[in-house]
Amino acid sequence: MKRHIRNQILNIMVSVKKGLAYFQVSNKYIVLKKCIQALQSVEQLCQSGFSKTRADYYNQDFSVIIDKLSRQLTTQQNIDKFDCDAFIKSLDIISARLSNDKEVKKEIIFLPYKASMWDSLESIWQAAADDKENCDAYVIPIPYCDRNPDGSAAQWHCEADQFPSYVPITDCREYDIAKHRPDVIYIHNPYDGYNRVTSVDSNYYSSELKKYTNMLVYVPYFVVGDTIEAHFCQTPAVINADRVIVQSEEIKRQYEAYYPGGNPPMGKFLALGSPKFDKVLSSKKEDFVLPDNWGKIINGRKTILYNTSLAAMLENSDKVNAKLRYVFSVFKERKDVALWWRPHPLMKATMESMRPEILQEYKQIEQAYINEGWGIYDDTAELDRAITWSDAYYGDMSSVVWLYKVTGKPILIENILEINNKNYVDNNTDIV
Repeated sequence: MKRHIRNQILNIMVSVKKGLAYFQVSNKYIVLKKCIQALQSVEQLCQSGFSKTRADYYNQDFSVIIDKLSRQLTTQQNIDKFDCDAFIKSLDIISARLSNDKEVKKEIIFLPYKASMWDSLESIWQAAADDKENCDAYVIPIPYCDRNPDGSAAQWHCEADQFPSYVPITDCREYDIAKHRPDVIYIHNPYDGYNRVTSVDSNYYSSELKKYTNMLVYVPYFVVGDTIEAHFCQTPAVINADRVIVQSEEIKRQYEAYYPGGNPPMGKFLALGSPKFDKVLSSKKEDFVLPDNWGKIINGRKTILYNTSLAAMLENSDKVNAKLRYVFSVFKERKDVALWWRPHPLMKATMESMRPEILQEYKQIEQAYINEGWGIYDDTAELDRAITWSDAYYGDMSSVVWLYKVTGKPILIENILEINNKNYVDNNTDIV
């Protein structure tokens, strides 16, 4: 049985007990009639929610109570001497059994919006999905929109078809959160309506979701190094969530220090690690299928993951396109390595919203790279495939660097300002 159905039953029983408690000062006939109707609805809920064995177990007791109340209602003999306390005690006993019944499962839902960010929730979902005896876990991809420069919605998306095949997906239109009132809700979107580039549907803002659960959990969609910027610690989801899962004790300390007012509720931040690290460390090449043309491009060569980030683009927007042309010209000439280019999933949407003046040229460079076919262009949700299959990292400083670092493979951070010298080596380059 789902927990919200069990809770519905318990609430009905509370109403019945209140009715019986006020029996002597109310219209006795109406009270008995309403109590019988309520308990009959409880029988139906047990029948539909429990296994046959457990439904029969509870409904046997309910049938006895309903039968006695019905006889009293029919005969109305000695109604003033009717022993309400005995019925209330019987219902208390049944309520206690229901509260601890092992067939009642915890209902947990996961609300990702970008499939490429699913790795921030996956290992938590997997643990809940594996605990079938105690949990019902649902993955419900939610709609989001790209935003115009004025903040209005440009285009709506739902990426339900982009999740791994082993993840069962529930259509968001078929799951009513207000009705189900899940025990736990996990989210990875921290911004509610304050992201200038994208926005999830307002029904899924953390400020709304907290109305329908007693445990809203936010898990950051990114990882960091040893420090985190203050604004990440002050987003709506951080404030509204009952729990925030962070990657380390040091980052937890910073979240607590940057929290508005500097005094977060006790136990709000939990340093349990990041599912993103779990995913990278557990992934193997055989877990992923490469498109045929990608395999032909690699063809036994060393593969460089080229990652371009939003932060570098926004900070150096006048240099981005020239840098791309330069990098591609270098790697196109190399016969010993293959380039695997993976721009940030929101790169074009961010340009359109915040840097529209460079978007057209960027699209031309991107399309030329794709058409020429000498390198891999990866705009899929599978970041972990790129990390696992590549032999080294080259590109912008971003959260991907911290994920890549745990693999122990080489990392080279690009200098976006250097676009001419092919023999250039930055003294600050970090090679691990």
